[in-house]
Amino acid sequence: MTAALVLSHVDKRFGGLRAVGDVSFSVDEGSIFGLIGPNGAGKTTVFNLVTGVYRADVGAIRLHAKGKDVELVGLAPAAIAAAGVARTFQNIRLFASMTVLDNVLVAGELRRRANLVSEIVGTKTARDDEQALEARARKLLGEMGLENLADAPATSLPYGSQRRLEIARALMLEPKLLLLDEPAAGLNYGEAESLKEQIRTLRDEYELTVILVEHNMQVVMGVCERIHVLDHGETIAEGTPEEVRRDRKVIAAYLGEEEAEVSAEVVS
Repeated sequence: MTAALVLSHVDKRFGGLRAVGDVSFSVDEGSIFGLIGPNGAGKTTVFNLVTGVYRADVGAIRLHAKGKDVELVGLAPAAIAAAGVARTFQNIRLFASMTVLDNVLVAGELRRRANLVSEIVGTKTARDDEQALEARARKLLGEMGLENLADAPATSLPYGSQRRLEIARALMLEPKLLLLDEPAAGLNYGEAESLKEQIRTLRDEYELTVILVEHNMQVVMGVCERIHVLDHGETIAEGTPEEVRRDRKVIAAYLGEEEAEVSAEVVS
């Protein structure tokens, strides 16, 4: 199977702090892949490296999307988005002064065919662009259950709906690789179950590869096909959900060494 994303021996330091240390993993095209670990493990830093917010000090990050292989290290975030990568954020980042619909439309700017002159003059190409972008935005809002809230202020939405709005906005970029940073944060059990189904549906409908950073193990174990575990910026495990669930290093990272010994006795 073709790998959609490959990290090879990636390192990132901030002064004397090694935030990510010699991390390598490969994500199969069309899969749902989990990146987990305790707080401070380096998960969001990895997302920032993949999307160009930070530049890796060492190592390579290769994307395979839209029939091309692209080295992402050194590219600007806009170029990485154009290559087929989109993300949501751990802390919701919506435009407070915009409506729900406009928050999604703003992400479509990279996909416009019309130039600035065409926009000003109002050519047919510009009008067609506007109609196509709005149709896509409304379709995405419908798929996230937000179609009836298109004209509402984005920040008036409940927390879980704001999370879904961020996903719709990311999909407006027409990505092939979608990075979701804690999409289940603040969701109740029923909302988390719905989120799992939405992730699978979006993966299949848009032929996406999805990487999920998440603390909600209900979601991680229920939707991810493989999971990579970080602790203090370094890899400690990778495998299927069942393999990771039973890994003593993973249990120790989350619960501590003494609890890990007890848990290991329980599952053995």
